[in-house]
Amino acid sequence: MSNLRKYKALYLISLPGIIYFIVFKYLPLLGSVMAFQNYNIFRGFTGSPWVGLDQFRRMFTYPEFLRILENTVLIGLYDLIFAFPVPIIFALLLNELRKVVYKRILQTVVYLPHFLSWVIIGGIMIGILSPTTGIVNQVLNAFGLKSIYFLGEDSYIRSILVGTGIWKDSGWGTIVYLAALASVNPELYEAARIDGASRWRQTLSITIPAILPTITIMFLLHIGNFLDFGFERVFVFVNSLNESKGDILDTYIYRVGLIDQQYSYTTAIGLFKSVVGLVLVMIGNTLSKRSSGEGLY
Repeated sequence: MSNLRKYKALYLISLPGIIYFIVFKYLPLLGSVMAFQNYNIFRGFTGSPWVGLDQFRRMFTYPEFLRILENTVLIGLYDLIFAFPVPIIFALLLNELRKVVYKRILQTVVYLPHFLSWVIIGGIMIGILSPTTGIVNQVLNAFGLKSIYFLGEDSYIRSILVGTGIWKDSGWGTIVYLAALASVNPELYEAARIDGASRWRQTLSITIPAILPTITIMFLLHIGNFLDFGFERVFVFVNSLNESKGDILDTYIYRVGLIDQQYSYTTAIGLFKSVVGLVLVMIGNTLSKRSSGEGLY
């Protein structure tokens, strides 16, 4: 009680956030019971019959679900390999700029796409990749190459999804790493310069080890959302021509759950995603603590 009285202002400030998580994060978890029912919207939770694990068995016996799970895993893996390092690299490059004006201008330019919705981003990219008026195909035509219908072929959709995400969010992601870089003691660089260390050696020996705990935390948060690639991000690009390799669990849940009204089945898929994310975070956190001593908890 003494701590409660001492820090009452802090507890009062945190109260809206606590209420938000209770109302929008924890209370909806009660709806997960639908995954074990043949849910009927008119009977509700209490009147719908229980079916146990039938929805999960159905999930793993559907060829369509297995194909979409493969798409989700591959796109998530590509995003982890190609998109996750970009904010780190960009933060390291920005940290090397000595002209403050150039640094601020560049930061502003790369941050701006984050504030655009995926509908706007999708419209911009569709225009850029258009087979008739898109600038990419105009460049190809200038070199005597044929136009490519990028969104009409399933071989390009995964690259488009990952690449667009890098363009939109990598600049915003650098904020965390720049904040971590700001806490590095400048005397370490001065001592390294006296010892004759180059800028590259200083980066390897001082900068990267200093932000490694931050990289670890961000990596664990990233793998926690491994199967949660984002509905809006994919929905604006996927169509009937590329959905064989672009359809993911989020768009599948929307189509089957909301449109086809198979609530119990898609709730089971959502619960499966959550459990996989939890397991990945726990495994990653354990390995991280054993190797570097850093972790989420």
